[in-house]
Amino acid sequence: MAMADVTVFGAGIFGLSVAWCCAQRGARVRVIDPHGPGAGASGGLVGALAPHVPEQWNDKKAFQFDSLIMAQAFWDGVARVSGRDPGYARLGRLQPVADAAALEMARARAESAAALWQGRAQWQVRPRGDFGAWAPETPSGWLIADSLSARLHPRMACAALVAAIGEKGGVVAREGAAEGHVVWATGVAGLEEINAARPRAFGNAVKGQAALLRLDRRDCPQIFADGVHVVPHADGTTAVGSTSERAFDDATGTDAQLDAVLARAEGAVPALAGAAVINRWAGLRPRSRSRAPVLGAHPLHEGEFIANGGFKIGFGMAPKVGAVMADLVLGGHDAIPQGFRPEASF
Repeated sequence: MAMADVTVFGAGIFGLSVAWCCAQRGARVRVIDPHGPGAGASGGLVGALAPHVPEQWNDKKAFQFDSLIMAQAFWDGVARVSGRDPGYARLGRLQPVADAAALEMARARAESAAALWQGRAQWQVRPRGDFGAWAPETPSGWLIADSLSARLHPRMACAALVAAIGEKGGVVAREGAAEGHVVWATGVAGLEEINAARPRAFGNAVKGQAALLRLDRRDCPQIFADGVHVVPHADGTTAVGSTSERAFDDATGTDAQLDAVLARAEGAVPALAGAAVINRWAGLRPRSRSRAPVLGAHPLHEGEFIANGGFKIGFGMAPKVGAVMADLVLGGHDAIPQGFRPEASF
């Protein structure tokens, strides 16, 4: 391969998306990760691409909205070039409404969504009976149904991105030297590197546990109930997750905390009853101090860039993260929100 125009360290969802967007603009890209693609948090099971509530609008929510709207074209392009299915579908999400106060709030948010979501998606409050046997339990009899949420199979998506980058002449390798512009998208390891050089923590690892069920509901919306995501995938499985653990002894081991998540999911979604667990997963997710993605000039590596901190929302943010980072790296055009810059996490 000729000398790379862009070297990306880290083959998780942020690193691969940045590399893909650079390759689409004609750059020669190289992605380097000693552990291989999707080896960290991006190799999980859940893949829930869901918006924050449509109120108290800010840069983070606006960025996420734009990215969720961009997702269809982004993943269609990846699938077309790679010849592989990333498992993307914008099928919406169902959430139970607990009581009369929550019902009033949900209806107020429906009015906010009508303005903030620009008519491109809806936040509705509808009777449980509208959704048949797949509907979760809901004390009020009502559900929130939004049409902005989508699902993605994390492992299929990473594999499709690797293949698409290869079709554009890029390389995804386990080792190699930095060439051209350099982007660090190294997840938890990248946050720990910055922590070691600063007096105040820049970010931290949060452990998550999830499970995969043998249950084919591929045409159904995802569900968020009792703090648990239930996400039907395109391959005929259904993912359930996840925990958020700040304290842990085993970064990749599953335990009784996952059993509790599964029990809550089955209690909230009767349609899960009897479905066999076929995979259990645990891993560390990178959370910045600001809780937002960290994009822009790297705080330690002068003249280089960072794309990190995709805690819980990495796959949903990836289309726009890739686009704005490619614009910055290749063209010097900086459209990064102030709250996403590294200094926001110091």
